[in-house]
Amino acid sequence: MTARRRIRVGVDTGGTFTDVVAFDEDTGELVATKTPSTPADPADGFMDGMAKVLAALGVGPEAVTAVCHGTTVATNQLLEGRVGRLGFVTTEGFGALLEIARQSVPDGYGNSYFWVKPPRIVPADLVRTVGGRLDHTGAELRPFDEDQARAAARFLRDREVAAVGVCLLHAYANPAHERRMRELLAEEHPEAAVSLSSEVLREYREYERAMTTLVDAAVKPRVGRYVATIARRLAATTSAPAGPSFYVMKSNGGVLSAAEVVHQPISTVLSGPAAGALGAALVTTTAGFERVLTLDGGGTSTDVSVVLEGEPTLTTEGSVGAYPSKIPMIDVVTVGAGGGSVAWLSREGGLKVGPRSAGADPGPMCYGRGGTEPTVTDANLVLGRIPPHLLGGEVPLDPAAAAAGLEALGSKLGLDLPAVAAGVLEIAAWNQANALRRVTVQRGLDVRDFVLATFGGSGSLGVCRLLELLGLPAALVPRDPGNLSAFGLLTVDVKNDEVQTAVARHADLDPAAVAATLAALEARAARSLDAEGFARGEQRYLRSADLRYYGQAFEVRVPVPDGPVDRDLTEATMAAFHDAHQRLYGYSFRDDPTQQVEWVNLRVTGIGPIRRPTLTPTPGSELEADHIPAPAGSRPAWFDPSRGFVDSAIYRRGDLTPGDLVEGPAVVEEYGATVPLAPGFRAEVDRFGNLIVTRREAS
Repeated sequence: MTARRRIRVGVDTGGTFTDVVAFDEDTGELVATKTPSTPADPADGFMDGMAKVLAALGVGPEAVTAVCHGTTVATNQLLEGRVGRLGFVTTEGFGALLEIARQSVPDGYGNSYFWVKPPRIVPADLVRTVGGRLDHTGAELRPFDEDQARAAARFLRDREVAAVGVCLLHAYANPAHERRMRELLAEEHPEAAVSLSSEVLREYREYERAMTTLVDAAVKPRVGRYVATIARRLAATTSAPAGPSFYVMKSNGGVLSAAEVVHQPISTVLSGPAAGALGAALVTTTAGFERVLTLDGGGTSTDVSVVLEGEPTLTTEGSVGAYPSKIPMIDVVTVGAGGGSVAWLSREGGLKVGPRSAGADPGPMCYGRGGTEPTVTDANLVLGRIPPHLLGGEVPLDPAAAAAGLEALGSKLGLDLPAVAAGVLEIAAWNQANALRRVTVQRGLDVRDFVLATFGGSGSLGVCRLLELLGLPAALVPRDPGNLSAFGLLTVDVKNDEVQTAVARHADLDPAAVAATLAALEARAARSLDAEGFARGEQRYLRSADLRYYGQAFEVRVPVPDGPVDRDLTEATMAAFHDAHQRLYGYSFRDDPTQQVEWVNLRVTGIGPIRRPTLTPTPGSELEADHIPAPAGSRPAWFDPSRGFVDSAIYRRGDLTPGDLVEGPAVVEEYGATVPLAPGFRAEVDRFGNLIVTRREAS
């Protein structure tokens, strides 16, 4: 009897394509494919991709043991500002919390005279306050006013508010009042989705806690429906009672079961970009690079992040669109510079690219689906940098339609077709370069110290220009770059973050109190992992703390070492804080006894490990270096205005083996992506099948 195969599948839904990678747990075989996304109902594209990859493997749905999904449902809802009718319940006397917000003026405004605060996420007429008060330790100063709470619930019900965020003062220290508010909402307004700050973010700072809670409430109905639809359709594909295990990617670099995601949907707001960063981290670390910039170029946007020693950097100061979020997330910067980004003219007559995108439907003009505005993909096509088809011929492209759209744009600028197309690509490259500077230079890092990893369907199209603009030493293009985010989903552990505010000066710190708080957080993390099916012996826990110098407004997160919590451990944690502060800001007060250190938040991350795919050297990796392969053909391509169109060799990525060297001008093509090599650049295939792109003089 033939043994049943065990297949895990990663599905990453993007703005233009849905990427799918399947992993055979027994043989280690990886199979990747893509299918057009279906914006009207993303679940359709999801199921199409599943069917396609299983057909390529020659197995049925019953072979699937687990599915991990990266979704943009919450991200897109927030970016588009579609928060629906949202209500807010807070402590009496704090009804203006959202209006006051923070005094910080966004970059680009110069000073507060020119900045008008954006509309609040909840209008003032849908904010309700309730009596009752806790102090910062959680002790009750005034009892919870149940009559006011019931009135607030009825008020929101009568105004057909679909989702409610509850943030009561100091609920991070004692959730009792918030939990009672939820009970009363369930009695008076049972149809409402409710989020409590004490469950979403157990930290102090009322504005950030309130905003994070309200964002969670806003996306809860949509994410809940979407995840339930996928789970139901997955279960329907197999005769197994419950179907395969279904996980959703979280912003913090872990996954969570679909059953739990509906209770904390805000954790998915950077689901897709996080998967790409993790996949790139595994590939680049295996290839021997420790300081890496990742660039994930899709159809709608480009996501960039930093990987240090194999780990993407994390932040708790992120935001999605106009909405700040304090949950732990991979530090990703997103710009509207994808293959579908539209080229347009400003009121002043200048050429702009993005952030608006043609998306998957109708898509770029060359798709022939009714698109009426030229895009980055159209510019690459008319300049010969991509083939006249995508996905190995599955998506034919129309060069004449792309040329017509760009010529119409160029006529308004007095530019011919190659010049306007090259201008579109130059602006898109600068948009990406500026995003990479934001995650490096603006964070105190020298961009020139990093190797660039490019992936996604459009991520590698501008790789040579980015090396020039940023002075980077090299770039790595992995195998199947168009599917790296989906591959990243297969490398992810189940991960839960627990946090508790516990403010104390280091000089007065009680190690026993720290130990008790960490133990409580670890117990909460363990219960979550128990529910995910991990035995206690499999579970791992990572401890960290947020520290600051007394008087500072924000903290630095540092690891807390393993072992008993005693004075030596707390001193080691403080030393790590001094080191991190020096690294981030260029100074520390390590040797100044007058500057006190303050502990603010304690954190525990519970990890349920899964088996990752193993990256092995490709067959033929013993070949000697600098072998010049034979091209599959050639076509004219435009890289430099001074040269115009030049005859460029065409290589099939699947024909290249380790040690092969490709000299520009050339174009390397594969199923899901294309790598144009400008004159003066070269690409060498390493022993894992990655393309290592360098400038010739730097090689």
